Amino acid sequence: MKEFLEATAIIDYDAPVIQQLVAQLFHQEDSDVQKAQKAFVYVRDSIAHTWDIQSNRVTCCASDVFIYKKGFCYAKSHLLAAILRSQGIPTGFCYQKLLLFETPEQGYCLHGLNAIYLENRWIRVDARGNKQGVDAQFSLKREQLAFTVNSALGEWDDKTVYAEPNEGVIRALSKNKDAKKLYVSGLPVNL
Repeated sequence: MKEFLEATAIIDYDAPVIQQLVAQLFHQEDSDVQKAQKAFVYVRDSIAHTWDIQSNRVTCCASDVFIYKKGFCYAKSHLLAAILRSQGIPTGFCYQKLLLFETPEQGYCLHGLNAIYLENRWIRVDARGNKQGVDAQFSLKREQLAFTVNSALGEWDDKTVYAEPNEGVIRALSKNKDAKKLYVSGLPVNL
């Protein structure tokens, strides 16, 4: 589990702003499940999804996502991982391939979410941010992600739990400074 607890340049939970955030979010008596739920709700509800608010800013590392209070799903998953890893809670990354718009001809993109190791098993959560038609929730009993995969349309759900974010995701977020251009022509498609 060591690799699911590491701080990295992207999952920079050692950054002072992340340390300040966790000091505000958690109480000493909080269980790991309580911490995971608080962190999930914070990232889902307090960090805007870049596309939903039509922002041009692209964030990648956890501290930038927190500072600017926005990010694509991948970036939001980086912040959630940083918060939880800072508390010794193993957290990884999962991906879905989804339609970018409404038809396969319009293309696909990867969607990023997290897996958290709680009560001796991995649970997947999706802090993308809720909106009309999206109702992601934290649950130990029943997975409730932002999107349901439709395999008939070529979508898929990779349930592998990765210790590090996808390299293509990091490359796309790091090299693109305009979120709208990234959304239309540069979102990662493959693992």
